[in-house]
Amino acid sequence: MLEIQPDIDHNGRMTMLDERYLSVADLQERQQKLDHEIKSLDLGTLEITEDDLYDECCDPKTPRILRFEEIAAAAYRIKFGVERTPCTSSHLSKVTGMDLYLKKEFLLHTGSFKERGARNTLMTLPPEEKGRGVIAASAGNHALAVCYHGQQLGIPVVVVMPRHAPIMKVNNCRSFGAVVIVRGMDLSESKRVALKLSKMFQLRYVNGFDHPNILAGQGSLGLEVLDQVPDVDAIVVPTGGGGLLAGIGKLIINFYEFFHPLIIEYYFLLLAVAVKSVNPRVQVIAVESERAPGFLTSWKAGRPVFTECLSTLADGLAVSLVGANAFATAAPLVDKVVSVSEEYIAIAILRLVEMEKAVVEGAGAAGLAAILQGLLPELKGKKVVIPLCGGNIDTTVLGRVLERGLVADKRLVKVWLTVSDRPGSLAQMCKLFSTAGASVKDIYHERAWLKSDMFSVQIQVVLEVRDSEHADEVTKIISENYEDVKFYQGQI
Repeated sequence: MLEIQPDIDHNGRMTMLDERYLSVADLQERQQKLDHEIKSLDLGTLEITEDDLYDECCDPKTPRILRFEEIAAAAYRIKFGVERTPCTSSHLSKVTGMDLYLKKEFLLHTGSFKERGARNTLMTLPPEEKGRGVIAASAGNHALAVCYHGQQLGIPVVVVMPRHAPIMKVNNCRSFGAVVIVRGMDLSESKRVALKLSKMFQLRYVNGFDHPNILAGQGSLGLEVLDQVPDVDAIVVPTGGGGLLAGIGKLIINFYEFFHPLIIEYYFLLLAVAVKSVNPRVQVIAVESERAPGFLTSWKAGRPVFTECLSTLADGLAVSLVGANAFATAAPLVDKVVSVSEEYIAIAILRLVEMEKAVVEGAGAAGLAAILQGLLPELKGKKVVIPLCGGNIDTTVLGRVLERGLVADKRLVKVWLTVSDRPGSLAQMCKLFSTAGASVKDIYHERAWLKSDMFSVQIQVVLEVRDSEHADEVTKIISENYEDVKFYQGQI
């Protein structure tokens, strides 16, 4: 029988699930003290030993397999602090040939599903750890989630962020009152510093994709999906460290033995729980970037394996080593793992902006990218759910991604052509483009480096076209009218 116990404070009183631990004043005082003590250290000279790097909650020698009752308890625990996100039928269904539903996690307060695990973990801390505080290493979404919910629950938070972390995310973490340390060239270096500081200041280190309570919290997303789309055939899950995959994939063998009056509102929700147990026909498919194939490599090896990650649009999935607990939980439940190209991640972001009016980061768009790339043909005609797991993409990056998406979608044509440097030649060229239905997006003249006659000029033009067929028509017309022509054939 599943027992969900109410939270008990240090005086033995039953508390509301969302009651603050420290008052606003006490929280501010504690965080100011931590900030002063940590920043007084010379972090560059810290001696970090193997013992410092040990995380008792994420021991690869004794991985913990997530149980469904932990997910059910987490779903009840966080329901007042994490909004239920919509899972709506997509306009992309016709494009993909599937009955597609999008779970819009990017609508949460900090813009990603990470809030689920962060809040659950903070709420399950023992009183003494709530008072001392927690520490995490993250370049973005996990840091934002822990900082925000730490502020909401009155729990001190320290985050160590790598130097490449977007300044917007760093500033947002600080706006939640957290102590923010920018240290490390990459996330692995930041994690080493965070683990060392956790030992020095007795802070609970919260692994963003492998702490058991993080996994349980992420699993609440799966419960919502199965309530909102009870006859789902497949869930396509963006995968990096494996936390979301483990949480969604792990569900019960028999619901009824876990029923409890405290979760009466979840009765109909839990009746629908099916993935891999009550409803084994539901497929769980993992998707990652081909430039960060950590889970696929580990899945083939049968154990977590270190995998080098290259820069990717799906930076939230760039995890070199899959979590031990996440892998032990998720690996037996996954039906298929696919890796998507950068080109299709960009196209997926573009499709979501244009057809769904949704701004989603690369990691959040990876599931749709796999479908657009044709990696999941077996799902044609089926009911498919894709979690859009995050929307924290920098404005400057978004602009570049949309441009690359247009290129990958063959809606931008780049061409070099040589024309006569006489009055009227440029106008004649533009008239040709107009007649072909192409819009001039950018134009550049080159005279000095041209090796042909002195009365010619090379023109570099970027044209906007409707689609790939129109692009072919335009290139044919240009080739027929100009002899010295070169089209850009590069890809992302």
